[in-house]
Amino acid sequence: MSPESRYEIDYSARGAVADVAATFAGVLLIVTSLMDVLQGAAAINDPDFFAPSAEYVFDFDVAAWGWVHVVLGVVSFAVGIGILMRQGWGQVAGMIIAALAILTNFAWLPHYPLWSILIIAFNAFVIWALSVQLKHYH
Repeated sequence: MSPESRYEIDYSARGAVADVAATFAGVLLIVTSLMDVLQGAAAINDPDFFAPSAEYVFDFDVAAWGWVHVVLGVVSFAVGIGILMRQGWGQVAGMIIAALAILTNFAWLPHYPLWSILIIAFNAFVIWALSVQLKHYH
């Protein structure tokens, strides 16, 4: 069985929108991965750069949390490339990585609220776009 025969091509307007959305999701995942790496590098380099959090349930060391963002950003970048190359594993891995990024940015809310909300919204769109595209795989 050739790799091409595993995919069902949907030539409808919905299929075209799903394909464009998945491509945009791959690009957006790469962009958010770069943002995560920059955010993590800033936290590692200068933990005092971020505002100290008030009484918040999730109180983590900023530098350690920066390493989490860097590692997640590197993995997200690789998965984003996989999505753009139309790899089957990229679709599912992209949704998992985007969900993890949502969780890490939720925990990061007290340190950088507007940025975290923006990244959460981007990753929610990535999950939506990839889930719409996923129906085209067997």
